[in-house]
Amino acid sequence: MTPEELAVNGGPKTREKPWPTIADASGRDFGEEEMELLRQVMQSGSLGYMYGSMVKQFEQEFAARHGVPFACAVSSGTAALHTAMGALLLEPGDEVITTPVTDIGSIIAIVQCNCIPVFADVDPMTMLIDPKSIRERITGRTRALLVVHLLGQPCNMDEIMAIAQEHDLFVIEDCAQSHDAKWDGKDAGTFGHFGCFSLQQSKQITTGDGGIVVSSAPDLADEAYRFHDKYYDRTGGGRPVDRFGMNYRMSELVGAVALAQLRKLDRIIGRRSETAEALMAGIDEIPGIVRAKVHPKATHTWWRVACTIDEDELGADAKTFTRAVVAEGLPLRVHTARGEPICMAPAFQNYAAYGSSEFPWEPPYGRRVVYRLEDYPNTNWAMENVWTASWNEGFTLEDVDDILRGLRKISDYYRSRR
Repeated sequence: MTPEELAVNGGPKTREKPWPTIADASGRDFGEEEMELLRQVMQSGSLGYMYGSMVKQFEQEFAARHGVPFACAVSSGTAALHTAMGALLLEPGDEVITTPVTDIGSIIAIVQCNCIPVFADVDPMTMLIDPKSIRERITGRTRALLVVHLLGQPCNMDEIMAIAQEHDLFVIEDCAQSHDAKWDGKDAGTFGHFGCFSLQQSKQITTGDGGIVVSSAPDLADEAYRFHDKYYDRTGGGRPVDRFGMNYRMSELVGAVALAQLRKLDRIIGRRSETAEALMAGIDEIPGIVRAKVHPKATHTWWRVACTIDEDELGADAKTFTRAVVAEGLPLRVHTARGEPICMAPAFQNYAAYGSSEFPWEPPYGRRVVYRLEDYPNTNWAMENVWTASWNEGFTLEDVDDILRGLRKISDYYRSRR
């Protein structure tokens, strides 16, 4: 049987219809639950968290869900990370090891605390930070690890926490993409000193923008809560403003949406998991296409789905496969638009954090860490060979069938020409 002509060669596209998207209601679960809580806020007349109840209730329910005593709602995922970093009271020039596959928000938190980001390499198949590479980057200046649970899958927290304990390091978990993900049955965000979550438009639950920090360490939690609210004492205890913090307060309107979204998180994750796992099972049946790697101890909650290819089995290289999936109308793309480690961006190459200085990299505060492309071979491979698609609760099994049909079409075509 002659394989169907590919769209890249002038054949019909697998799909013309748009895919469900996180950008609008086609891929988001909003409804009467959010509207009812928003109505309550407007009727109360209390839109600020100091006078209302929605943000406080969201914090309580989020903490309870994660089995921790403390949660602090903030204005964004970046604010969550900055709040956690700020609470550690690190010194200018201290170093924080993190991953080169992340959003700039993770790094903003480090640099805006006058600390220096140092980048470990990743596992090429998951793009999660590699514990072995963390060990290689530790110096006498290292004070913390900021690890990112990527695409919905947690990092190897057994090894990461062992490293932190061995070297007496703080651990911040960036859970922006991994709500409800688990490592060995335990919630991501509850291993380290802080877990930081985003509620930005694309995340598993969303308020458009927003975030929340969790912790089980009372002293650090107190510091974080004061940092996020300009170091004001809202308890009535009369403590003075003894440090400089930020205003990262969440409003009651955002808190209302956050609370409604949190209460339907199980439903949202259930929908994402059903379709994503069906897609992964289908990919297993397509020669030359390789499903996302998931660690046996990990519970994946599918912020994005991912795959790679076996070029020899498929009979096509990465660039050829990319052109084919785009032409077929499939939602898969290589992982990032930049196509390189985040530390190759001009901000890092030029040490451009404050004016024309190179602070905090410049001596005597810090050291001028050099960020070189060749230091991240696994990251470089992943940027060219891991395809992902933004996933959401709007995807159906029929959508999955369309993606699989397109991937089979590509596989059949190129394999027939080997």
